[in-house]
Amino acid sequence: MEYATTRRMDASPQERAADIHAAFADPTIKAVFTSIGGDDQITVLRHLDRELVKANPKPFFGWSDNTNFLVYLWNSGIVGYYGGAVMAEFGRPVAMHPLTEGALRAAVFTSGEEYELASPGETRYVAGRWEDPATFEAAPAMEPAGGWIWHNADRVVEGVSWGGCLEIVSWLMMADREILPAERYEGCVLFLETSEEMPSADEVYRILRNMGERGLLARFPALLMGRPQSWSFEAPLAAEERGRYVSGQREAVLRALKEYAPDTLAVLDVDLGHTDPRIVMPYGGRVRVDGLARRIFVTY
Repeated sequence: MEYATTRRMDASPQERAADIHAAFADPTIKAVFTSIGGDDQITVLRHLDRELVKANPKPFFGWSDNTNFLVYLWNSGIVGYYGGAVMAEFGRPVAMHPLTEGALRAAVFTSGEEYELASPGETRYVAGRWEDPATFEAAPAMEPAGGWIWHNADRVVEGVSWGGCLEIVSWLMMADREILPAERYEGCVLFLETSEEMPSADEVYRILRNMGERGLLARFPALLMGRPQSWSFEAPLAAEERGRYVSGQREAVLRALKEYAPDTLAVLDVDLGHTDPRIVMPYGGRVRVDGLARRIFVTY
């Protein structure tokens, strides 16, 4: 079922909240999949009825700007799923990547079972425009990609997941909305990734520094950091420039961890968020990061 504001660019926050209420209150709706992200879902949060949502829990799939609602669900005791957008995953040219399809099938059709994440060894940097029919005539061109990068990988960490798009988390902190006292995240597994707007390494470091100053970073014994998006239509970087951008972001993350969470186990370049292929992360589900075996498991 498609709701009223799905294809409306001018829908008000109140109207969008009404669609969320309708989807959650309807017992015939078994799961909610977002179309895409954006940059203003934070304006919807104040119009949501938390008791209605809590009384009608169901799977919610989305990422990027949908970090806002996923944090809201986490605070309401409801597990969500970071991934599964209609236009990005279901609308991928020709077919979903097998890594994405496997994770999405596990998230939708299994419950309480561990699922091992995998590094695909390839990624897509350059995208076609959605308005160009030629974009959908062939599968996306993939390029070789390195595997995960492990830091402080001398232990096994297991905990409930929390995080999302780094820029959205920073906005929630600035608006003082849905961010709980730092001690509420003790022992959780943090996962973060950056958007197609490609924030600079300095900006990534500053956001993480602010999380550190707030007392947040040190609460998470493990961090999964997404493979950075390093190409956009606004910044069509060549291969060498992409490499420098990615390296700069990795260094920024490790610098912040060194200063604020030196004991945190971290895995960089995990295929989540603004990358292709992308896995589906449980949001509020269990994550087991096995640094000794270099393996990551999630429970949907």
